[in-house]
Amino acid sequence: MDHVRWSARPRLERPVLIAAFEGWNDAGDAATVAARWLRDRWAPQPLAEIDPEEFFDFTSTRPRVELHDGITRTIEWPANALTYGSGAGIDAVVLLGIEPQLRWRTFCAQVVALAQSLDARLVLTLGALLAEVPHTRPTSVIGTAVDQALIRRFELERSSYEGPTGIVGVLQDACARAGVPAASLWAAVPSYVPGAPSPKAALALVERTAEVLSVPVSTSDLEITAAAYERQVSNVVADDEEMTEYVERLEHRYDNNEGVPSGSLAEEVERFLRNQESD
Repeated sequence: MDHVRWSARPRLERPVLIAAFEGWNDAGDAATVAARWLRDRWAPQPLAEIDPEEFFDFTSTRPRVELHDGITRTIEWPANALTYGSGAGIDAVVLLGIEPQLRWRTFCAQVVALAQSLDARLVLTLGALLAEVPHTRPTSVIGTAVDQALIRRFELERSSYEGPTGIVGVLQDACARAGVPAASLWAAVPSYVPGAPSPKAALALVERTAEVLSVPVSTSDLEITAAAYERQVSNVVADDEEMTEYVERLEHRYDNNEGVPSGSLAEEVERFLRNQESD
């Protein structure tokens, strides 16, 4: 762990490590919003940071100048920060950061080694994708893993995806190669509102995470924000006849399937990832 800078060395009892990254795997900011929500409640204490020097092209992801008290000038570098806590009745570590641009294998090796040093019982990555789903229906979440025992235990699927991937996919592969139990949760964000943050998808990720970990959560604040998001999108859609017809078709497809079948959502994941590569 040459690039890990520790802030604390707590004693943790087989923690779960939850990870989310801004960028390619984070449609509607849903994954990072969910991870931030979980961090603030489950793991608020600083644990470590991964030094950005080796992993970012600073001409693409630039550091920021910040003024404190209008006087003190500091440089804020792109961060991949880990925090920890036991507030949920389990020990949890949250990695919240930005998808790196360089040396992905080395970056993932840092995360895997850190998980091993903590004796993490599970690495759970969060992602979000744009898909042809209606904003008026429950957000669909697909969960994948490689280990058959995890698939059975958490009702996940084995991914059959082939194509370009992001840091989440590489980290999952690194965990599998190292024998570290790992799973990934993906939430579907309506493709017709790509630029808007989606608290509804974030809520779905939080709820599915809690379900996987068998931890009760109170999500009233997220539920209120998600309801406001749905109303705002509905108002925008109502002003556009073509968009209204499109959403009605999506609703019809969703209702006829009594939800989005996991196979269909898996296809949406593949389409999303391939479209991200072409963009």
